[in-house]
Amino acid sequence: MGGIPIHTLDTVIVTGYAKAPQGTSMYELYKHAGIVLEVNHQTHRIVKADFTFVTGLTKDFFERILIGYCLNEGLDPLIQTIKQHYFAPSQQAIIVALQSAVQRYWDSTNNKIKD
Repeated sequence: MGGIPIHTLDTVIVTGYAKAPQGTSMYELYKHAGIVLEVNHQTHRIVKADFTFVTGLTKDFFERILIGYCLNEGLDPLIQTIKQHYFAPSQQAIIVALQSAVQRYWDSTNNKIKD
């Protein structure tokens, strides 16, 4: 079957979701805003990202914002970037989904340290 043995991966997948605003295409298609992040658990950098956005342009925009970002820098810079450059009804839902995914990441990282 090939592939990379799972025990050698340096990344983890985390997800975050928030209710999409009613009346938007995101709500009509997905009912929620979702973010999936692949994070290097050694460096805490986002290496890949996927979203429940309707358009490829929006997905590409958020990939450029998120990929390479180090979560050790906190969420405030990312949230400010989103607020300053993403003007859509789903802005707050995206922020909440991002916060949820990052919180899940730190919770799982802290649990591994305790084990």
